[in-house]
Amino acid sequence: MKPSLPTLLLFCLTLSPVQAQDPTGLTIVESAHDVTTTTDKLVTAVEGKGLGVFSRIDHAAGAQKAGMSLAPTELVLFGNPKIGTALMHCGHTVAIDLPLKALIWQDPDGKVWLAYNDPDYLARRHNLSGCEKPLKKVSGALAGFAAAATQ
Repeated sequence: MKPSLPTLLLFCLTLSPVQAQDPTGLTIVESAHDVTTTTDKLVTAVEGKGLGVFSRIDHAAGAQKAGMSLAPTELVLFGNPKIGTALMHCGHTVAIDLPLKALIWQDPDGKVWLAYNDPDYLARRHNLSGCEKPLKKVSGALAGFAAAATQ
C-alpha cells in the first residue's frame, strides 16, 4: 500500500530540524520625532561613537521615482568592521546581516518607529557561539543608538 501525500509530508517534516525563533527578530521602538529627525539623530549618535554610516536609503524617495507613494521610510546601514569581523569569526553567515541596520518608518496612524535586528536573534539565526562579549557590546550600542534617536 502506497502512503498518502499528507502522510509523506508529515514523515518528511519529522526528519527536518525545527527551530523556534522570534517571528520577527526585531526590536522596535516608538520615536517622539518624525522620520527625518529620527534618522538624523540616529546617524549623529552612530557617528558620535566612531562607527561608520555606510548608507542612508530613502525608500519613500525611491517609490516616488517609480511613480508610487510610500510613507516616510528610511534605512540606515552602519557598523564597525572590528566588531563585525569578530562576529563573522564566530559564524561567517552573520555577514548576510551585516553591516548593522536600522529601519525608521511612519505608520498609517502617523506614529514613527525605529527597528533593528535583535542581536540575540542574530546569535540564534547564525548559531553564533563564543561571541557573547561582542554580542553584548552590539546589544548595548544598538539600544543606546535607538534611545538617542527616538527620545
